Amino acid sequence: MRRRDFLRAGAATALATPALAAPAIAQSAPEIKWRMTSSFSKTMETMYGTSQIVCRYIAEATDNKFLIHPYQAGELAPSRQALDAVSSGSVDCAYTPTNFYVAKDPTLGFGTGIPFGLSSRQQQSWWTFGGGAEIVNSALKRLNVVGIPAGLTGAQMGAWFKKEISSVDDLKGLRWRISGLGGPVLARVGVAPQDIPHIDVYAALEHSTIDAAEFICPHDDEKLGLPKVAKYNYHPCWWESGGMVHLVVNLERWNALPKSYQAIVARACDAASLWMLAKYDAVNAPALKRLTAAGAVLKPFPQAVMEAFYRATNEHHAEQAAKDAHFKKALDSVNAFRKEQLSWLQIAEHSIDNFMVSTRGRA
Repeated sequence: MRRRDFLRAGAATALATPALAAPAIAQSAPEIKWRMTSSFSKTMETMYGTSQIVCRYIAEATDNKFLIHPYQAGELAPSRQALDAVSSGSVDCAYTPTNFYVAKDPTLGFGTGIPFGLSSRQQQSWWTFGGGAEIVNSALKRLNVVGIPAGLTGAQMGAWFKKEISSVDDLKGLRWRISGLGGPVLARVGVAPQDIPHIDVYAALEHSTIDAAEFICPHDDEKLGLPKVAKYNYHPCWWESGGMVHLVVNLERWNALPKSYQAIVARACDAASLWMLAKYDAVNAPALKRLTAAGAVLKPFPQAVMEAFYRATNEHHAEQAAKDAHFKKALDSVNAFRKEQLSWLQIAEHSIDNFMVSTRGRA
């Protein structure tokens, strides 16, 4: 008899528990709706698609209680003003590379990747374990936002040119579309850097208002049709070797989120970074084949030209560091991190990659 009474009491307690706990659960998982502006259009399916992935993962992990609606560039804010919209609070968050905003603070270039900087793997490692998050977010905090890595492109395609590049002299007066810290570096070797939105690149090349342009990866460059208007592609992409993209969130909105939602956002961004890198690796190689079959001419930059780029980069970075303590801290951090990583890279990735590349064409 006592056992039956105990079981009845236990069952009643179990049935009552969800009703009692519901208010606490509701408070810890409130219904929230945000708007996200992007620096990319829907035609850039991998870049824009990754922002959609972030939103989807967050919705799934919160049982649709935290919903973020993505908008393409131009719907809520122009491509290069996404951060401004978040900073002012007119939009909750943005999907954008921080190097678009180096005019506000050159330190933001380190969030995406600097000229002759880190690979995607190294960039992620520096951000997570090398102090990168603290350095870049200290700059973003002054703009009333916080940044969370949510995409990695891997090494990008080189730049597209209307004419061949044989020497440094061929760069003189060249109107070259480029973003981030690469622009002031190119200016030192005689280039006239042009910072224009991606949506205008094709028309600018077609109408010869620019002579060269860097974009993103073979998959994107093919979709934009760049080889049709500038068939020479020179590599490597030394101006942005990491290609990190961020979810940038208004600081007040971020701080107001429950800690559980902050953790979900961070993990969703981690997963999105892996998704983007894997997607680009899957689509870039086939796209490169199609580009060359369609007449694209791929060439390495001449050694003397690469050395000129490298010298100009070091000169610009040194000058910027001498007048900007925040930039100097970031530069010293990246340089120290890269110096230590290169010895490992030489006997690991570089060693096996070089051998495997040498086997191409073997039976």
